[in-house]
Amino acid sequence: MNPTSARKTLPRLDESLLSHLPPFSRLDRRQVREILDLASVRRLDEGVAVFEEGAPAERFYMLLDGYIRVMRITPTGEQVIALHIPAGQLFGIAKAIGRDTYPATSVTASEALVLSWPMRVWDDFVARYEGFATETYKTVGQRLGEMNTRIVEMATQQVEQRVANALLRLINQTGRKVEGGIEIDFPITRQDLSEMTGTTLHTVSRLLSGWEKDGIVASRRKRITVTDPHRLVLVSQGHAPR
Repeated sequence: MNPTSARKTLPRLDESLLSHLPPFSRLDRRQVREILDLASVRRLDEGVAVFEEGAPAERFYMLLDGYIRVMRITPTGEQVIALHIPAGQLFGIAKAIGRDTYPATSVTASEALVLSWPMRVWDDFVARYEGFATETYKTVGQRLGEMNTRIVEMATQQVEQRVANALLRLINQTGRKVEGGIEIDFPITRQDLSEMTGTTLHTVSRLLSGWEKDGIVASRRKRITVTDPHRLVLVSQGHAPR
């Protein structure tokens, strides 16, 4: 889908939308208003590419609602899901890691409300607004840590453990309690899980089907619920389901 086709006219945003979020939480309402007046706002449907890997990093973004899926393309042309970003976080912050192009593709994993600013105001934000730089670099550190964990898992763990750990991360980051367990709070397919864990769609389908029979997970179209988190933790540690 062309992102421009998903643009919709939205009302002027209130300062309270940003004032509780870490990059802006130390600022007064006047400063938050200044920041909002420089922002563009878009409501996007699921599956819309916000920006593409390798494109010039002309804007940076704040996700107000929804989820973003960050994807990389390997040298062999395979698509790998690097991480998911929940609401309340900056993304597309290439300037923070010294880049002038985006290092990955960001696609909406659900309907999303996104603010963005021209990258040319980045240095001004860092200089003028208390807490913006420290919180941004903290976010970068957390994401690098998560990606390093994934690399270690790929190198050292069996596929069952990798898939179990991926589900556990998702329910920790985005899970919501529902009847019968904890549901991942955005649409996710078995193909998505295979791209997150470096395995095949067939293997992920086989594992989820087995775990459903064992009462560890429940799945329906684009929705996965962990019904027995403790047993999934055991699987992630290399223990067979009982």
